[in-house]
Amino acid sequence: MEKVIIIRYAELHLKGKNRGWFERVFVVNMEKSLKGIKHEIRRHSGRYLIENFQEKDTETILERLKKVFGIHSYSVALKVSSDMDAIFKASDEVCSKSGTFKVETHRADKTFPLNSMQISAEIGGRLLDKNKEISVDVHSPQFVINIDLRENNTALVFNEFFKGAGGMPVGTSGKGLLLISGGIDSPVAGHMIAKRGMSIECIHFHSYPYTNMQAKEKVIELAKQLSAYSCGTKLNIVSVTHIQEEIHKKCNGDYMVTLLRRFMMRIAEKIALNCGAQCLITGESLAQVASQTVEGMTSSNSVIEKLPVLRPLCGFDKDEIIERSRAIGTYETSIEPYEDCCTVFLPRHPVTRPKLADVEAEEAKLNVNMLVDEALNSLEIVTL
Repeated sequence: MEKVIIIRYAELHLKGKNRGWFERVFVVNMEKSLKGIKHEIRRHSGRYLIENFQEKDTETILERLKKVFGIHSYSVALKVSSDMDAIFKASDEVCSKSGTFKVETHRADKTFPLNSMQISAEIGGRLLDKNKEISVDVHSPQFVINIDLRENNTALVFNEFFKGAGGMPVGTSGKGLLLISGGIDSPVAGHMIAKRGMSIECIHFHSYPYTNMQAKEKVIELAKQLSAYSCGTKLNIVSVTHIQEEIHKKCNGDYMVTLLRRFMMRIAEKIALNCGAQCLITGESLAQVASQTVEGMTSSNSVIEKLPVLRPLCGFDKDEIIERSRAIGTYETSIEPYEDCCTVFLPRHPVTRPKLADVEAEEAKLNVNMLVDEALNSLEIVTL
């Protein structure tokens, strides 16, 4: 009798002739997640088993698997030979010693002499004979004993299904560059896009010395938390202090946020093209703040020359975003009281519906190319 973890994948069964490639990426991601833990991953007819791990590592493995996209569900099981005595012994091991139960059997091995209902009935009867404090309830049992009879003369016996992260394996949908601030929204946006199989690299803009070094460390921590879902990431850190100072000196202050966003998009696109990213990703939510109106987004998009901009949170309200932030574990870091660059030189009355012609007229007061090049020269890369 061996303890194993059953991995059932999510959408991969829909991939037809390309399924093999998707599965290979999926296995690589699981291996990355379990790095440093002794184990083996083996494929068993439409699912994977994690085997040969130490009992003490079980909870750590389960905790890491929660963050692997592509997993539909997983279970801790006992693997035994497919004879009724061995199956009963494993069933008794996972069976609660009180309460109501039922036995459910899935019989992939159609050569087995008993059918699924017969297996369930016999194992259930043996359990009742041995455990006097339990009773059968096939409609609303307090616990279920699941028997999965495989084609390779083995049976898997377990009692719980744990919900996986779902989605697609990271690395199967290209690569994107996430504009990550120190706030709640952008890590959630990165998580949502990674769930659809996209590899994530990050870029953060800072305004040191107007913002302190704790603000930068906060963003590094957020990127690190996100990297647990995205199989690692890189964080590109760029200073925009000089850009904000120039806008403050030469332009109408009400356009500060709009103009700064345009510079961020230009810089991000250049870095994205350099690192092989195929799109930009932002945490913008329509109408949440002054710069996130349709007109504000149009202004930002107009400077992008080659790449699409994905805004996965566009239709979410703040409560929905906070709920997701809590679920993925970034919320507590996001609310730490360190300002990001967008709060520097913040105008009292920012333009909420900027006309593109007016924005371009203000921007004409600046040497855009020189400011962008200076920002790129400040680039610092942190590998997580």
